[in-house]
Amino acid sequence: MIEAEGVSFAYGATEVLHGASLRARPGRVLGLIGPNGSGKTTLLRTLYGSLRPSAGSVRLDGTALSELSALTLATRLAVVVQEHGGDVPLTVADMVMLGRSPHLGTFSRAGGHDEEVAEGALLRVGALHLADRPFAALSGGERQRVLLARALAQEADHLLLDEPTNHLDVRYQHEVLALVRGLGTTVVVVLHDLGLAERYCDDLVLLQGGRVVATGTPAEVLVPGVLEPVYEVRVRRVEVDGEAHLALRPRDPARPGPAAGAVPAGR
Repeated sequence: MIEAEGVSFAYGATEVLHGASLRARPGRVLGLIGPNGSGKTTLLRTLYGSLRPSAGSVRLDGTALSELSALTLATRLAVVVQEHGGDVPLTVADMVMLGRSPHLGTFSRAGGHDEEVAEGALLRVGALHLADRPFAALSGGERQRVLLARALAQEADHLLLDEPTNHLDVRYQHEVLALVRGLGTTVVVVLHDLGLAERYCDDLVLLQGGRVVATGTPAEVLVPGVLEPVYEVRVRRVEVDGEAHLALRPRDPARPGPAAGAVPAGR
């Protein structure tokens, strides 16, 4: 379980998170959603210790991140971010093998088991055929799948992802998120696409201006009364073949909507 309580963070004098709280429960997928600049990525970075909150705390299974060693965090948390150092002179196989590093001693070399784990991770994301390719030569979508494979090779019980569907075509967006959902680990994922959040997340945290303005299941958060004040668009929630879908369209300027910020926190 990952818990954040009253987390704030500032870049210099500019505060970008204001008392954000959440709970990512074991075996569930928690989605962080919100408009651009709402603080999703910043909040995610505090959850894996890349950023230290100016106020509040983050705990991993009840223990503050600040009390855990870097090695412990590396064996418990796997992270997939958008900044992926695309020019590194490594093959895909070597990149994925980096995920085994936390399980090796200081002077240990990867063995047969590590190679099996790395190969299995590439197979699961549909990228085994890329194993001998230079990582720097891959497309954006291919890199995303390889980075997910590296995270899977880490065999951590918590997975954090920053827009993992970025650069992926529609097929791989669904394949990657279906894979993530089926892992059975605790997952926190930043998503831009509300339709994907509806389909693959168990719980959602909606941010606006660095504040949590709504939390709950997709059925509770992805509704017009919650989304329209935040995104400033008209929202219609419809069911097709038993599945919920969102229809979004620009708000009619002649019809003023509810004021932004009108959604109560903790919904």
